[in-house]
Amino acid sequence: MAQDWSRYWRSADQPLEAMRAHFTRHRYHRHSHETYSFGVTEEGAQAFTCRGASHTSATGMVLAFNPDDPHDGHAADELGFTYRIVHIGPELVTGVLADATGGRGALPLFPRPVVEDQVLARDLLGLHRALIGPATALRREEALTAAVASIVRRAAVRGPRPAEAGERETRRVAERARARLREAPLADVTAGDLAAAAGCSRFAVYRAFRSVYGMAPSDYQRQLRLRHARTLIGQGTPLSEAAVRAGFADQSHLTRWFVRSYGITPGEYRNAAR
Repeated sequence: MAQDWSRYWRSADQPLEAMRAHFTRHRYHRHSHETYSFGVTEEGAQAFTCRGASHTSATGMVLAFNPDDPHDGHAADELGFTYRIVHIGPELVTGVLADATGGRGALPLFPRPVVEDQVLARDLLGLHRALIGPATALRREEALTAAVASIVRRAAVRGPRPAEAGERETRRVAERARARLREAPLADVTAGDLAAAAGCSRFAVYRAFRSVYGMAPSDYQRQLRLRHARTLIGQGTPLSEAAVRAGFADQSHLTRWFVRSYGITPGEYRNAAR
């Protein structure tokens, strides 16, 4: 059985990251990213849940996650899987689209977490190789433009369908609770605090939050803290200090959740900047 391994790259000055990994035993805890995330399964198959359904990405298939799309992941069988994935900030995506259209780029929506498209897979692999390889800055920018244009053209829709009245109320409750968490991610927020912010019962908040964001409020709070830790680490903050400042008990606590969510350790993330 092959050992798990991962290689990570991140831009020192843009919201752009890339990883290549092989996992047999590793299981991603349910998590999300503030970026768009696009991947290609190179070998094997990975199984995951996203948006309330189970999915499998086999060799050659493309993964497409919107910002804040909660998902988990693990090998579909004992042979494991190898994949490449890039994380692209929404502002980079809209910038590429605005430049391509000569206007204001709107945020695209990707309705399918798994896409079967050989051309799209080729374009994403080209971007990934340009990012992690010895490519020039110009080549990386060209590959980014080509990949974003390709995936938007081949897999995106312009926006979600209009919500019904009941769905609008559910989203309103969830958005108010999320805003309360985002305004103070390190605070010891209670279920009562979220209920007060949303103007409904604690149970209604929990149900609405799970419906809209695919995870419990406490899981989302941990996601915010992990993202804060990533920012601190990227700024050069020592790992032990970053852990405490991001709301974790200590460095080992941060490391445990960092690996579960991102597949790499905080130290590997720190050393990946180029």
